[in-house]
Amino acid sequence: MAGLRAAGSPERAASEQNYLKSTAQFTGTPVPAIRAIVTNWRRAHPDLAGDRVTELAAALWDGPAFECKLAGVILLADRRTLLGPQHAPLIEQFLRTSGTWALVDSLAADVMGSLVERFPELLATLDRWAADEDFWIRRSALLALLVPLRRGDLTHFDRFAGYADAMLAEPEFFIRKAIGWVLRETAKRHPDVVAAWLAPRARQISGVTIREAVKWLPADQRDRLLAVYRARKAG
Repeated sequence: MAGLRAAGSPERAASEQNYLKSTAQFTGTPVPAIRAIVTNWRRAHPDLAGDRVTELAAALWDGPAFECKLAGVILLADRRTLLGPQHAPLIEQFLRTSGTWALVDSLAADVMGSLVERFPELLATLDRWAADEDFWIRRSALLALLVPLRRGDLTHFDRFAGYADAMLAEPEFFIRKAIGWVLRETAKRHPDVVAAWLAPRARQISGVTIREAVKWLPADQRDRLLAVYRARKAG
């Protein structure tokens, strides 16, 4: 905590608190500085095992400032290959107490996403998350499939699409944004797949979702889909 506080500033702390609309305590430490602190500590302890990583992350999570939690997320993401299925409940606990995309997104995409790729039995956990009452958990179900789809691996696109269909009419901004984000990243390697999924939904999809989703589509596909979306809005 002392290192995090020393690397921060009151001005930045106030700015971050305002930006994230949070009542948490902030040290005002920039993310690169937090990463450097975590990396330096991790290099001084090269023999960390998975359980020790999660113990440290849990201790950081209980720290007095937002940046302590963020340091815990960075540690988990950095050492994610040391984690196993037994650590998924702790990740879920962190997600449920995050309260902000600034913690949720890396926990979901980098940490839980890595676990799901290596331990497919955890897909059942994502199925449960996708129907959870907490929209941060539903967002996490979507983002846990982001990294392989970004790489071009379509193995779980149908699963993502099922989640997205179930959430398509949700008014929650962070759900709509997440659907569009995953589609946007998928489109970088598979634009036709994304365009085909969007086509029958362009009249019901939200603006934030479609604007994100079409960013990497070829101009003709993008313009056609946006025209359908705008025609619905005009009508």
